[in-house]
Amino acid sequence: MTTTGEPATLRERKKLRTRQALAETAISLFGEHGFDATPLDALLDEVEVSRRTFFRNYRSKEDVALTAVKRLWSDFLVTLDETEKSGALVDVFRDALLTTLARMDDGWYERFPATLRLIDQSASLNGHSLRHCAEIQAEVAHRLGDADDLELRMLVEFCVATWRCALDEWLPDCAPGELPGHVRRAFSAMNDSLLRRA
Repeated sequence: MTTTGEPATLRERKKLRTRQALAETAISLFGEHGFDATPLDALLDEVEVSRRTFFRNYRSKEDVALTAVKRLWSDFLVTLDETEKSGALVDVFRDALLTTLARMDDGWYERFPATLRLIDQSASLNGHSLRHCAEIQAEVAHRLGDADDLELRMLVEFCVATWRCALDEWLPDCAPGELPGHVRRAFSAMNDSLLRRA
């Protein structure tokens, strides 16, 4: 989650530095050697932390690999809570996503596309990512209204699919400043695409 300054205590700052070192090193190591081919111990040796320290910060190897993805959606949920829920819910989702992307720093924009490539290359990481996505979608539906409402669940599915299409357009070059534009274009095209005729 995005923070508004350095943690207050030395212990909190040290924990944050350790989490960041693990996340950054994980993306580098997994990108170089492959997620499945890199044992957790290789990451621990590189960062010089114990298993106990690792598991105080992350639940699993998949968890640390998905740090950038989880940060995006964690921040998105916070932004969604801060957003006025008036007008079309698709616009609420889009605007919350654009606000979240505007809050991401350069480091996130470097790690995020690398994370997406890792997900594509690993079946286990892909499965972990899909489970996380399902959890987030259910939480978004809950925050926008009734999570059991069919129309609302479909809307969230459409929004997530639209986000994925925007990512597909962005991924070849991954220029940080261009992702919001791809998101806007994809959401603008959503309605026309649903009404498109054969």
